[in-house]
Amino acid sequence: MDKIGHSGLNGKTLVAVITSVCSFGFWLFGYDQGVMSGVVISKPWLEQMGNPSTVMIGTIVSVYDVGAALGAIIAASSCERMGRKQTLILGAVILIIGTVLMGSAFEVIQFIVGRIVTGIGIGYITAVTPVYQSEISLPEHRGWLVCCQLTSLLGGLALAYWVDYGFYFHSGSVQWRFPLLFQCIFAIYVIAVTLWLPETPRWLMQHDPTPDRGTIVLAKLRGVSPDHPVVQRERAEILEAVALGAKEEGSWSDLFKDHGVRGDKRFYLALGIQFMQQMTGINIVTYYAPTLFEQSLGMTQQKALFLGCFLQVWYIFVSFVTWYTIDRVGRRKLWISMAYGQCLVLILEAVCVRLNTSRASIGAVLLIFVYEACFSWGWMGTVWVYPPEILPLKIRAKGAALAAAADFLGNFVVVQITPPAISNIGYKTYLIFAVFNFVNAWIVWAFYPETAGLTLESVDDIFRRDNEPSTTTSKFGLQWSVVGKAAAAVEKARRDRAAGVRDGAVQSDSGVAREKESITDSTDVSGDSEAKRLGQVDMSKTEIEVSMS
Repeated sequence: MDKIGHSGLNGKTLVAVITSVCSFGFWLFGYDQGVMSGVVISKPWLEQMGNPSTVMIGTIVSVYDVGAALGAIIAASSCERMGRKQTLILGAVILIIGTVLMGSAFEVIQFIVGRIVTGIGIGYITAVTPVYQSEISLPEHRGWLVCCQLTSLLGGLALAYWVDYGFYFHSGSVQWRFPLLFQCIFAIYVIAVTLWLPETPRWLMQHDPTPDRGTIVLAKLRGVSPDHPVVQRERAEILEAVALGAKEEGSWSDLFKDHGVRGDKRFYLALGIQFMQQMTGINIVTYYAPTLFEQSLGMTQQKALFLGCFLQVWYIFVSFVTWYTIDRVGRRKLWISMAYGQCLVLILEAVCVRLNTSRASIGAVLLIFVYEACFSWGWMGTVWVYPPEILPLKIRAKGAALAAAADFLGNFVVVQITPPAISNIGYKTYLIFAVFNFVNAWIVWAFYPETAGLTLESVDDIFRRDNEPSTTTSKFGLQWSVVGKAAAAVEKARRDRAAGVRDGAVQSDSGVAREKESITDSTDVSGDSEAKRLGQVDMSKTEIEVSMS
């Protein structure tokens, strides 16, 4: 398969098409999550599957996450060996196979196998698309481009709800078979378009025997010639990161090694944030919103489905706010503030469910809408963009894939326990997840450094052992010093970009040459600090881009 693509696209158009493919990958993820909310309450499906118990329904729904975790782990190797685009195509093919197995099932065992196979395909897709997107994007656009994917996830989720509702009025097995099979259309789009797209420059420069291919693709993505200063500078940064990672052959054991850049600690951060996302309790709402409306609030099945549809439309609407905030506010502030918000909302939700009055039921419904807004603003796009940002290039594919697996395993736990929890302890279920959200906020505050606006390569500099300013020997003290360094680096990068925009308004194209010269001179000064080097690189990127415009 061709690595540099034959789409004939360049610059922003090429980035937009790649973003659309990655977004449809997450659209599939969202659709398959949402479609089961209507399937599990479909009478024809329940009869076809032998009227399974609530525990069995939880198992049928959650085995998907076991498959997804397995797929993400397998994708960790194939993503490095085969490349980003081929792994994405393979995931879409596997998903189609699983979907056909589910849609044609006449027994529960075939349906479960189909769920697992579909999950494996989604595991491939969700493991590779954040990496693919991050490696082709500019630092200042990386966050909101990944947010496009997550908004697409919500689009798939909402579409699944509406398709379920539309076919609710049909009799027979078409009520649940068509909604399941419908997602094949989007998987076919992913396959058809990805065939024409290029591999990422970072993967090509690390694995392709022809090094110029990576430079050619990088130039296509930036919309300039291969010898342009923007391309040459970014190429130099990538090759430096590749050289650093090539000191030892990349392997699974590298996930647990320091390598002077705290690679193991960064891997744990990636795992942790994605598992913590599931501990917010979001998939109680995503998978079981109609069930919650029926069992907790006493609604009819039709009303529960209809309200679930509007809930997901609301979810899409509020997600657009994150497009603006993710790179401007940053990851940490959004995580912490919204974790506290979700904690408060879930406490109030528990109170409303416990009161069980008509007014309390209205309040409970409104609080679910508020909860989804808080999650969308704080714990949706930010969580998926963070692992590819925080992980060094050497373990980025494997680490991001295992982080996705941690997300699915957390999802499995939540989805498995929710039906019996709602049936047995009722409102107390919400209180448990309120506590988890409170704990999440404190973990993020103590251990998670900011990455917004930094290049993927410059994140390594924040974690380098030889740049450690702290004299403490405690693990917490060392990690806290990294959090402080990251905050300083991000703030300096923002100031430098702002200064670059102001200066660029009155500069001519000669500014490119002056900035390039200043970067060259800075490499000869032995006493420069890492923070200063980071600031110069990020400032040079902005000034060059402004001068181009």
